[in-house]
Amino acid sequence: MSSQLAREKKTQLARSFFVKGISVATLSGMMYGLYSAFITYAMGEGVWSGWYAENTVLTMFVVVYVLGVLGSGINDTISAVWAIGIAAVKGKLMDFFRCFKTKPGLVMIICAVVGGPIASAAYIISLQMAGSIIIPITALCPALGALLGRILFKQKLNGRMIIGILVCLTATLMIGWSSLQEGAQEGALLGCIIALVAALGWAVEGCVAGFGTTVIDYEIGITIRQVTSGVVNLVIFLPIVCIIGGNILLAPELTFAAFTSGPSMIFFVVSGFFALFAYSLWYKGNSMCGTALGMACNGAYSFWGPFFCWLVLGVFFGQSGWALEPIAWVAAIVMFLGILLIAVNPLDWFKKKNTDATEEAV
Repeated sequence: MSSQLAREKKTQLARSFFVKGISVATLSGMMYGLYSAFITYAMGEGVWSGWYAENTVLTMFVVVYVLGVLGSGINDTISAVWAIGIAAVKGKLMDFFRCFKTKPGLVMIICAVVGGPIASAAYIISLQMAGSIIIPITALCPALGALLGRILFKQKLNGRMIIGILVCLTATLMIGWSSLQEGAQEGALLGCIIALVAALGWAVEGCVAGFGTTVIDYEIGITIRQVTSGVVNLVIFLPIVCIIGGNILLAPELTFAAFTSGPSMIFFVVSGFFALFAYSLWYKGNSMCGTALGMACNGAYSFWGPFFCWLVLGVFFGQSGWALEPIAWVAAIVMFLGILLIAVNPLDWFKKKNTDATEEAV
């Protein structure tokens, strides 16, 4: 009897841990939405407003590609400062330096490069080339992550969970459908191909980093991620893009101007804070409930991104053009049902009702 009770308690504990992981992964999507809203506002303030003006002296290549990489690099650098500060306050700073030298730490560094500069740059470039039509393509990352998790780490998926993931993907495609109706820009085909690089990069990061944070503290893991991404973006990737654009001296010039622009840096500090928790909760959620489920729940950012852009930029800052289409609200409900299906077996509710009815009859 005691052994049976112990097994039941163990099952309940595992179930509670699993459901908590889903909640954490879902919360990470909300943080990503807030991060997206504030970085968008930051890249329109201060010196950035002049760079994006119609009469700017910058070339179109610089405006489209260089500034995108610069904004991503600044955000991740500020986010890394937040991460190091929090690690220091919690007494984990020495663990951060020790993990840098370990094999799991090296894996996290590789994940940071794949999911940070490479995937983020691919996303920015594809977005500029093809517009928001690429959103449904990048939303394939949960499906790719589930496949990689199954192949690399033998993570189990039952039929109900697979259906739930497909429901979440359907909701994301619904949100991107309005973009598909607007037609394609010139160069959209190449943009869509590059978007696949972003989806694959994020799938690899979510899969491997989620597994890695079962070995090392997720707060240490995300600190390694943000430090690596910020440094690689600004020190390596940005100069390379500037060389392609024909002027490597733009890298230090634009970086200095951006970091000394007070009106925009205030909001980069905010976006970096939310980015830290968007990625750290993503890593933690993936480690708790598995890559496939964690990425499916995190995929709710396809709703939270537009929602918080509307709330922060449209409602709070009074910018026009951020209103949500009705289909986005419908898709949010569909996505909630998908996440619920992943987390809970609906048949259990009926079993519980039947059990309660039997007990009452007795």
